[in-house]
Amino acid sequence: MKGDSFPQILDRVAIAAIVILSLVTIVLLAGGDKSIPRVRNFSWNETTISSLDRAFTLTFNRPMNRDSVENNLQIDPPLPGKMSWAGQRMAYTVLYPAPYGTTYNLKLSGARDRFTESDDTDHFIDPFEAQFQSRDRVVLYLGSEEGERGRLILYNFTQDRKTILTPSDMTVMNFQMYPDGDRILFSAIDRERGRQGLTESQIYTVTTGLNFGEGSPDSAGRIQRLLDNKTYQNLQFALAPDGTTIVVQRARRDRPGSDFGLWVIRDGQSPERFPTEPGGEFVIAPNSKELAMAQGQGVALLSIEPGTEGREPLQFFPQYGRVMGFTQDGRAAVMVKFNTDYTRSMVVVPNIGEPEEILRTSGSILGAEFDPSGRYIYALVTELLEADEYVEQPYILALDLETQDSKELVRFERSPLDLSMSLAPDGQAILFDRLDIVSPSDRPELPLTPSGGAIEASELWILFPLVDPQGELTRPQPEQLPLDGFNPKWLP
Repeated sequence: MKGDSFPQILDRVAIAAIVILSLVTIVLLAGGDKSIPRVRNFSWNETTISSLDRAFTLTFNRPMNRDSVENNLQIDPPLPGKMSWAGQRMAYTVLYPAPYGTTYNLKLSGARDRFTESDDTDHFIDPFEAQFQSRDRVVLYLGSEEGERGRLILYNFTQDRKTILTPSDMTVMNFQMYPDGDRILFSAIDRERGRQGLTESQIYTVTTGLNFGEGSPDSAGRIQRLLDNKTYQNLQFALAPDGTTIVVQRARRDRPGSDFGLWVIRDGQSPERFPTEPGGEFVIAPNSKELAMAQGQGVALLSIEPGTEGREPLQFFPQYGRVMGFTQDGRAAVMVKFNTDYTRSMVVVPNIGEPEEILRTSGSILGAEFDPSGRYIYALVTELLEADEYVEQPYILALDLETQDSKELVRFERSPLDLSMSLAPDGQAILFDRLDIVSPSDRPELPLTPSGGAIEASELWILFPLVDPQGELTRPQPEQLPLDGFNPKWLP
């Protein structure tokens, strides 16, 4: 009957569809899925990475033959690393941070999925190619030439470009960098007040004109004041590694002896007192939540998280006098111990385990920094010379914590102790200065060192490269840069 024809047609269509799907299933089961494998996502594609970026991932659309991927992955220039897998995702962890100022090309071809035979070249991976780059190699320093004295200057090695960030009516005293490289935190005094204004510093930020993330950068040289000096003198300060917290040591102008201590400025908030015992030098830990401060007869570790004000120290290290720095992951610190025989020791103090003395000197320990891998410490130390008068001779030393070896990199001949050393964030280079110091009464217009000497002339020098692509120490020769300045610091 006509009423039955339409259901019968539907039945025949359904049966035909089932037969076709069954045949396709049989073919797939017999021959496997021959779709082409592809890279679905590359986490560093068209990005700018820093020394904190230590691994990228490649995500595939199919389970891959892992050996074929590992054997065919190319990075140019080479970036040694190790691979690990989780399902269809491969992680590549670099052995050492990517050198700054470099563009990298990543290629993958000739790889196959888990089900494709090695001779089935028609079904190898769709060739993949991508680019990423590391941050520009940038340094900041204080100028010493006529017209630049005491001004904050940025020099971009990658672009060979110099930018003066602060105006001529300011003398910059100290500075630290925000992690994104877009701003600098600094203290400065009014140049017209000269030596009489050394205790009159105010705290500012200035834009660098750089932006390694998303969006357009601000123009360089835009200054914003954070703290004035009307009621309090601003002494030393520290910027948290994540850029969200500033700690400033301040003294009330009319009663500095009784109102002296720390203030905390959190991102977008007004300054707040931080109630703790008076102390000396301090540094913020890599987690940006703790402050290590010389206090009493040791070093106190204090929480600076909101709501923890006034609590007891998290830890106290009575045998140490200074904290020089931390590993990038915060698992260890390098501290200075003052010994009863008038020597000084450099000690690595881990979170877990026993402290280890790695250096003892008859002179001073002026600075020490872990490299990004945590394997090396680069130190600026002095040696007490046998002479009729007290003379300390500075030198830069590399200490290998794995092999316990050390290498002297540079020795200064009777140089003043107001030297600065800065390790590049990728661990590849050290900047240092050489100073000619005269009496401040002879040249009142010259910038001063922290100990009060007037800087008549200063040079910037570099040691590069410090390590080879595998992260092993080299022996670079120091080279003078065509820049006159002092207190150099690498941008993160």
